[in-house]
Amino acid sequence: MLKEIPISNLTFNPFDKIGKEWYLITSGDQAKYNMMTASWGTMGIFWGKPVVNSFIRPQRYTFEFIEQNDLFTISFFQESYRETLQFCGSHSGRDVDKAQACHLTPIFLDGTTAFEEANLVLICKKLYAYDIKPEEMLDAPAIEKWYPQKDYHRCYFAEILKVYSKV
Repeated sequence: MLKEIPISNLTFNPFDKIGKEWYLITSGDQAKYNMMTASWGTMGIFWGKPVVNSFIRPQRYTFEFIEQNDLFTISFFQESYRETLQFCGSHSGRDVDKAQACHLTPIFLDGTTAFEEANLVLICKKLYAYDIKPEEMLDAPAIEKWYPQKDYHRCYFAEILKVYSKV
């Protein structure tokens, strides 16, 4: 069961949490939602607010949901869910019901979607978005390595409104 906790209770290393453990980013409501696995992102303070930055390529199905909704969730899971995260990162919600395929139970918190199996959920509200532009990238080798198909991410700065943790 998830319980709301103060954001000041978070004590994890974001480099491990995001880059090594990965997360699901989910947007939508009870009528329709989608999620995808992410391993890129940042956390910090922006405009005096606690924020996450999530990066999504426009061709991802989740992109449509993020664009249409003000809220999304970041859900972290125990290591035992690694295969679930791999599946959700390599299959499109256009083609398969990922929650059903992975035996995830959607829950609806504060107007958006998360999963009962998560051990940590951040409720996020979009504040600002920008598109990565190759002409503004200062690390030229990164363009070739990360964007060989020129499918540049959109970055979403989002305020962390609430934090839920497993009891």
